[in-house]
Formats: sequence, structure tokens, C-alpha cells
Amino acid sequence: MKKIAMVGLGRMGGNMARRLRQGGAEVAAYNRNFAVAHQLAAETGLVAAETLQQLVDSLGEVPRIIWLMLPAGEATQQALETLIPMLGTGDIVVDGANAFYKDSQRRAEELGSWGIQFVDVGVSGGVWGLQNGYAMMIGGEPAAVKQLEYFLKILAPAPDKGWLHCGPAGAGHYVKMIHNGIEYGMMQAFAEGFALMKGKPEFDLDLAAIAEMWRHGSVVRSWLLDLSADFLQQDQDLDAIAPFVPDSGEGRWTAFEAIEQGVPAPVMSLALMMRFASQGANDFPARMLAMMRKGFGGHGVKEGAK
Repeated sequence: MKKIAMVGLGRMGGNMARRLRQGGAEVAAYNRNFAVAHQLAAETGLVAAETLQQLVDSLGEVPRIIWLMLPAGEATQQALETLIPMLGTGDIVVDGANAFYKDSQRRAEELGSWGIQFVDVGVSGGVWGLQNGYAMMIGGEPAAVKQLEYFLKILAPAPDKGWLHCGPAGAGHYVKMIHNGIEYGMMQAFAEGFALMKGKPEFDLDLAAIAEMWRHGSVVRSWLLDLSADFLQQDQDLDAIAPFVPDSGEGRWTAFEAIEQGVPAPVMSLALMMRFASQGANDFPARMLAMMRKGFGGHGVKEGAK
């Protein structure tokens, strides 16, 4: 039986461990809060490790495969620095979280100097991945990716679909970054379109019915539309939802990449700007605009909360 270790059992990592177990893989798992790993062990039969050293030791012979599902940046870097002395030549570290692709290139070089193979995997599928499988964009040396195939085929929607070795180290996270930039643009377009329809009260449009109709035969049919049709069926006003949309790193990284390449990417960049606006970052500029209108034209200013 093939063995793999999972580090980080959040929404994605935990469900990936579940899917691996369902597919017959032998899984060891570590989470900073051990209770999470212990509970998942009781549920799935995986091996819960209390420390990273215990996790590595549980894998036995080389190549040992450690799959990280940790937040990008410091959390991932600290885990790697802790793991490096525990691993040896031929071992494989997989970063399946949303890391910046240049960090992945650097990490592949750093781990390579220790004889450790590094593979970056951009994972898409969200909370539905457990049921439907995950789309995976992979970067790394072919030999290392080959050793992961057993696990990739379990995690994917089908053994021959939904995963791709995109290129060398960094390529997986690069493709996932662009994927998420496109996602930002698609989400923004749907949000604006439905807002325009909601803003036409004389037509009394049924947004849920329109979304459901578009799902069948329309050129805009998509999973995002499927999800929209579902929640609009429950609530078309969304008054209880705060108009605040967080942004993760990938949208910013995509905008930076467009600037670096000098390639126009206005849709993805403006979608990112709209997320900033939803977070209150447009409040002060809007106040400035109001005061400028008052200054040159004597226009009234709406008083806000103190």
C-alpha cells in the first residue's frame, strides 16, 4: 500500500486526506492542533502524528512523501525549515497550497541542494473536492511527479482527468495563480450582471429562474453559475450578507505578473480592485470626491456616521 503524509488539515487538507483514505491510500497526518488530526484518525483510520518527526518516521522507507496544505508564506516556510533536517536524498515534499510561484522556484532549488525533491501543486475544487475530486496543476521534475501519480489519480475527478504536469518547479503554482485571476474576473462579471438585473424592478426578474435557465445550453454556463443558481433559489436579496469580499494572494500576484510582463489584464486587475473597494478601501477616496464636488460646484454632502 502506498503511503503519504499530510501536513495541515484545514478545509482543503482535511478533505484531501479523507479522499485519499477513501481511495485506499495509507495516510499519516499532522496538524498544529493535534485534536484535529486525532478526530480525523478516528473518522478515517489514518495515522495521527503529534509531531512532524513522528509523522516522517511513520512513513518508513525512502521516498517519503510529505504533502503540505498550509497557508502561503511564513507558515509554509517554517514547516519546510523544520522538515529539511528530518528528510533525506530522494524524499519528496509537495506544496499543495496557494504559494507564490517564485517562492516555489526558490524552494525547489533550496530543497534540491539537500537532495530533496520538491513538487508544487495548485489545487482547485474547494469544499466540493472531497465529493467531486480536485483539479491539480503540477510543477516539478518528471521523476518526482511520476512517484506521485498514485495519489494524484485518487485526488483527481478521474484517474485520467483533472490533473496535469504543467512544467518545471513553479509551473504548477503559476498556472493556479492565473486560474485564480480568471476566477476573480468571472465572479465579478456574474456579480455585476445579476446586480443590473436586480436593479430593473419594472421587469420583476426572477434571478434564480434566470440563473437556472442559463445553466442549460448558455455560453455562460459554469460551476460558478451553478453555485449562484443554488443560493439565489434560497435568497435573491442577500440583505443579511455583508458586502465585504476578501482577496487572497493569487489575485494580487496575477496583477503583478501582468505588470511585469507588460500584458494588459484589465478584467482580472479591476476585479481585484473591486474586492479592495468592498473592504472599505474606497471609503476615503469617495469622501474626497464628495468634498471636491462640494468645493467646485457647491454640491451637498451626505453626512456619514461619526
